[in-house]
Amino acid sequence: MTSYDIAMLLFQVLGGLSLFIFGMNAMTSSLRTAAGSSLRTILARATRSRVHGSVFGTIFGFLAHSGAAVAALASFINIGVMTLEQAIAPVFGANIGTSLSMLLVSFKIADYCWAVIGIGFLTEALVPSQRWRKLGGALIGFGLLFLGMDTIATGIAPYKEALEPWLGLFRGDIWTYRLASVAVAALLTAIMTSSGAMIGLCFALVKAGVFTRFDQVAVVILGAHIGTCIVPIVAAIPMRIGAWRVAIAHLWFNVLHVILFLVVWPLSIWCGEATAPGNLLRQAANFNTYTMLVGTLLFLPFIKQFTALVRLSTPSNEPIPTPSFLDDKLLRKPEQALAAVVRELRRMAEVCVENMLLNGELILAPTRQVYRKLLANEEILNDVRKAMDDYLGQLTHRYLSRRQTLFLQHLDRCMKDIERIGDHLTHIGDTSRERARIPDALLPEDLFNTWFNLFLAAKHVITLLAKSFDPDSNTFQNTALEVLRARDAYMEQSMDAKARFTDATRDKRITPIGAYYVSRYIEDLDRLVRRAKSIALAERQPDFFVKASKLDRKAKDALAYTPPTPVDARKYLALLQSDHHLDDADLPDEAASAIPLESPHQAPPDEHPATPE
Repeated sequence: MTSYDIAMLLFQVLGGLSLFIFGMNAMTSSLRTAAGSSLRTILARATRSRVHGSVFGTIFGFLAHSGAAVAALASFINIGVMTLEQAIAPVFGANIGTSLSMLLVSFKIADYCWAVIGIGFLTEALVPSQRWRKLGGALIGFGLLFLGMDTIATGIAPYKEALEPWLGLFRGDIWTYRLASVAVAALLTAIMTSSGAMIGLCFALVKAGVFTRFDQVAVVILGAHIGTCIVPIVAAIPMRIGAWRVAIAHLWFNVLHVILFLVVWPLSIWCGEATAPGNLLRQAANFNTYTMLVGTLLFLPFIKQFTALVRLSTPSNEPIPTPSFLDDKLLRKPEQALAAVVRELRRMAEVCVENMLLNGELILAPTRQVYRKLLANEEILNDVRKAMDDYLGQLTHRYLSRRQTLFLQHLDRCMKDIERIGDHLTHIGDTSRERARIPDALLPEDLFNTWFNLFLAAKHVITLLAKSFDPDSNTFQNTALEVLRARDAYMEQSMDAKARFTDATRDKRITPIGAYYVSRYIEDLDRLVRRAKSIALAERQPDFFVKASKLDRKAKDALAYTPPTPVDARKYLALLQSDHHLDDADLPDEAASAIPLESPHQAPPDEHPATPE
């Protein structure tokens, strides 16, 4: 091979691998989007039993691949939706789901990849349904996946004899080569951050005729199982200990079943070759699947012991996150469900208090680790908001009293305001990271003290807000009044601080860039305190309380509702295009239809008619 041949081969393999990874990511991303909120329902059902967990984890892994699926499970533990023990079975299932998706790749349908891409494009471009369009995007990704594998195989095939001495080092017939091959495959998979990409490359080498023995592909597949654990581990780094333990559970599962198959290596080889005699590609795909199945069947009965092993290997003094209060069983008793939402709001507000502390660290000594924790907490707030949206939506399908209906609306507004407070806190963290890189943005100590005291006043408001969400004491009106008083004190302090910074800017005591960042800080603090005021005003409403006498009362059947006759769209479109006030919508149909629309060429009448001469 000339240097030109080597360069072109490397580019063709790299291009084919890029197509494969891009297609796989496009397919899984589109499938996840098409599934929508049903994925959250799947995970909720996964907590019912070990079997449910493994089955629904398989579905999740098929849609998202094991690395991304386990990272998602880690985020669910991070927000308290699941416990560690409940997440173990879905972790096992996620690995099975990934292997099943790779099993599809082993079928010889590469000749139809262009047809699949074409059908997917037409579906995405022409079908109005959002879900079908996402399914079309999944078909495009599926076709690109095969195209990438075929590109690699086509590029390697002419040079297989030249490459065989190098790639032939991947072998399992000698135990030293076996262990080294598994380690190298794990390293390459970690670099590519995808077991699917590594296994797909292995399939392409089989198709090109470079790998001709089953033991060669087996060591690559086992190494890929270990290497893919890097994805959830990296994702869990900024999260709390529960999420980190899920990533470690995924690592333990893959390491243990790989060790098992290496220990019984002759049996592993015999079983793999027996699944599809004479078809190495199918043998590789089947081996990838049944290793996961065997590992799951062996470990599933011992989840408690497996959980203990994970906790033993990840000691921590960090408190376990409070589990989510949004229990579907409480929906049968609406008052208890509303009380659970209040407790969940308190959990969200406490995350905001934690983010205030993290922002204080970022202002004083910004580090990447603290910033990652801030972003992880922001993800918690976003995920809890979505879960609460679903929960309140389900609750509206039950019979609710007038007070419960109004209470639910107040809670919905509070939830959205808390989520926006989280956004402002994240923006403050972004400002701190930018400011830390600019020496001219530093403030004199007296001015910094003014700014930091204002920050502490805002923190006091958010701390009181978190304490106000206590359904057990049922003193929302009184605690909300404390929040409003703290907010008023903050606003006075904010006005004084703004005046002082304005004077300092005029006197050139701070640079323009320093004044710019201070302005950004204060604007975000003012906005989050205004959100706190909005929440406190909602808590002051007479309908904002938990009625103890109704806590054990089950919901009645929802009342039959006859939808009213749809409004006349033409009438309201006419009002929309006219200059008349919205009060005109109260006119009878005849009067409203009689309202003339101004012609585009008609001059508007004079507001003050001219006085005749």
